[in-house]
Amino acid sequence: MPMEAQDIENLIRDSFPEAKITITDLAGDGNHWAAEVIDESFRGQNRVQQQRAVYAALKGAMDGPSGALHALALTTKAPE
Repeated sequence: MPMEAQDIENLIRDSFPEAKITITDLAGDGNHWAAEVIDESFRGQNRVQQQRAVYAALKGAMDGPSGALHALALTTKAPE
């Protein structure tokens, strides 16, 4: 079953409670999502470190073909 935008946001918010999080359904099918996560904890981290932290927050939702989250385009950054 595809994940809902709120489910994705909730998983990310558990690890990044103060983040500005925007979730977008890219294809309108509930399977291809984009997430922008802006959080102060990313300051001083490179993009790979930031994105690994967000993927870890998804707690396996993207793991293999049985994962509930099929595709996620991820943008991360510290606030300006």
